[in-house]
Amino acid sequence: MTASHAVPDALDAGLERDLLAACDDLQPELQRLLAALVRFPSTLGEEAGAQDYMEGLFQGMGLQVDRFAVDDRELAGMPGYAPSLGHWTRHDNVVGEYRPRTVTGRSLIFNGHIDVVPVGSADMWTNPPFEPVVRDGRMYGRGSGDMKAGIAAYVMAFLALRRLGLAPAAPVWFQSVVEEECTGNGALACLYRGYRADAAIIPEPFDQSILAAQVGVLWLSVEVLGRPAHVLDVSRGINAIEAAFALYRGLQGLRDDWNRPEARHPAFLEVARPINFNLGRIEGGEWTSSVPTRCVMDIRCGFYPGVTVAQAKAAVEARLADTARTQPGLEGVQYRVRYAGLQSEGVVVERAQPAMETLVRAHEHVMGTQPEWLASTATTDVRVFNLYGDTPATCYGPESSHIHGIDESVSLESTRRVTQVLALYLARWCGVQKA
Repeated sequence: MTASHAVPDALDAGLERDLLAACDDLQPELQRLLAALVRFPSTLGEEAGAQDYMEGLFQGMGLQVDRFAVDDRELAGMPGYAPSLGHWTRHDNVVGEYRPRTVTGRSLIFNGHIDVVPVGSADMWTNPPFEPVVRDGRMYGRGSGDMKAGIAAYVMAFLALRRLGLAPAAPVWFQSVVEEECTGNGALACLYRGYRADAAIIPEPFDQSILAAQVGVLWLSVEVLGRPAHVLDVSRGINAIEAAFALYRGLQGLRDDWNRPEARHPAFLEVARPINFNLGRIEGGEWTSSVPTRCVMDIRCGFYPGVTVAQAKAAVEARLADTARTQPGLEGVQYRVRYAGLQSEGVVVERAQPAMETLVRAHEHVMGTQPEWLASTATTDVRVFNLYGDTPATCYGPESSHIHGIDESVSLESTRRVTQVLALYLARWCGVQKA
């Protein structure tokens, strides 16, 4: 982190008008960049091509580039670490660094994840998921909203300032990270490589709201072991698949307990159902006419800020044990619990701090309205900065639709507005000087 400097929260009115106009002038370039990024199928382990592109992009912006591998074996044991789902070659973060001649402002990190989730059934998409299409003011394609539009917006925010012959008066880092969707180890690797700043913004697609809180998230696998038998006498066996569903119903009861009004965290009192569990993947059975021996469930569990990962694990395991002990039909069932992927604590963002107040005023200047504050039922890399990196951070990004679903899209008008807010934030937070 750099030493903080007193920077005015408003600049010359003419300069600010010119900066917002420069953002508008760059919109065709933003759309070309976003389309180029969407074309990369940067799912887990396949991010190298997109990161090659980001490396070249940052170099073309005149930034110093730091590209480094994300290897969970180097992070194991550090606060915030999550067990990886595998190991891949050229599995890298890319960071572009801007350094001013003289530091008179406050430093900033723009962070965004380049990884995207799988497309699901590609034949259900209106257009191929990695062939971007603009229709009715929206760009469609996997990753368009989550979160390549945000990356394009922070790039154009910087370029808008440079177009005016100006540059930030403090260091700015542009992070393109991997593994946000599954562990958070990409952002964590940046942290433990030494990247700190006076503030960080992640342009996640939250409809131009400001992230105020997010739940913790725990990924686990439950392997259920039954007893095989021929269908001539299924009573001799224990059906591992049926037993798995019974165990999951028990976990749904824990979810419901945590969602009771009296059990809620104060930041989530107005959220309809803040805690969600998801049975995301299931595999089981060996033969259609045999009682299945084995079934594996991959489950995502949410939990509140203030609850540690260890406490969440203990609660989940206790509910599984109670279900196995008390539910009819589970007598004699065996199961094993394993953890890999997200092991993420929840976080509450302090609103009354300069980094957030500057963002609020930038939003108000561009949008003419007060921003909404979001208590998210999902997790983001914001926790890495706030909990482990001594860097105030939040999310602020465009409106999107069907992220993680079919026909994902992002509003280009909202992305334009986000670019303006980020450019204004960059100039006000860091200050400006001649390029």
